[in-house]
Amino acid sequence: MISKLDMIIIGSGPGGLSAALLAKKASKSYLILEKGKKIMQGIIDTYPKGKKVYPTMPKGFEEPFPIPEVKPPEDKIPVEQYIEQINALAFEQNLNIHLNEEFREISGAFPDYIVKTDKGSYPTRNLILAFGSNIPNDLGIYGEAKTVRRNIENGEDYIGINVLVIGGGNAAADVVCSLSKIKREAKDDTTSVYWAHIKETFEINKDTARDLGEEILLGGHIKILQKAVPKIGEVDAEGIDRLYIHQTTSPANGNDLYIYQGMSFPMKNVIACIGTHGPSAIFDALNFQQITCTGTICKIAREGERLLMLSSHFETSRKGIFAIGGAISPSYMEMGDDGIIKEKKHSNLIYTAVWDAKKVMDKILQA
Repeated sequence: MISKLDMIIIGSGPGGLSAALLAKKASKSYLILEKGKKIMQGIIDTYPKGKKVYPTMPKGFEEPFPIPEVKPPEDKIPVEQYIEQINALAFEQNLNIHLNEEFREISGAFPDYIVKTDKGSYPTRNLILAFGSNIPNDLGIYGEAKTVRRNIENGEDYIGINVLVIGGGNAAADVVCSLSKIKREAKDDTTSVYWAHIKETFEINKDTARDLGEEILLGGHIKILQKAVPKIGEVDAEGIDRLYIHQTTSPANGNDLYIYQGMSFPMKNVIACIGTHGPSAIFDALNFQQITCTGTICKIAREGERLLMLSSHFETSRKGIFAIGGAISPSYMEMGDDGIIKEKKHSNLIYTAVWDAKKVMDKILQA
């Protein structure tokens, strides 16, 4: 019979690893469950090759990293180097991690939970959900093909072809910058990276903007398409699935007639970095309390979006079960000690995940 653990941690990203390090320091029993093949699998899957990693802190936070070992260096480093840093830390600390093991469900009640995976069952007092919020949003067009990519596994595959990156945020900018650098450094590649966003303005942070600016100044192959709308998936005469996008150029002959310019890309040359949505269905299955956003309740989240209800220590409506990091980004509902419910913005950053883990461990260790 497996002895009951003090906690099980789902996910081996910065938040999950930080919780484990704090548990070990406090001589608490723990187990990290990671469904991927490697530590930090979520970051590996979502960060493009060569993406620079910073110790970025959200606005309003001044406290240092609670776990200095997981803090990225002040000098920007590629994500591959940061992952090496974390792997070395996990090996040095001999962290208790099960890779290739997927969380399925939880039964029982506090303090006697049973966590079930695809490989076994584990009794535990507490559960920390530290997985990412990486369920991709739909492009929302007729004929969308599964060949549209969400990230780049090998940037060299795009040498010699025109590629379209859709999205106006940091993830899209990272992919654009990475692909442009690969093309610029490749010999005789005159093709371009087209960066399309449905809005006129792009929303990226200062670190990402700096990298992008450097790439443009170095002669990067970047063409920006503002107000570019993905309209329809189509199949050309050669049977190739393609994505058509158009831009409104100007109204003509009255307000009801517009002139458009359009472009068509093979689906396999399209990367859609249009964000992700939270694991609401998972929270439903676990019977967590969520609140549906309406105009009078939510100011940060979208209308109709469901936000998880958490305490000030990130405890869900089920005692002893916590959610941190990407699992609750970009916002959640906090039930204050005074009983007032507030919508809380929650940046998906390494610092934020580490800080969340510290708050949760403070709560567990006080119990």
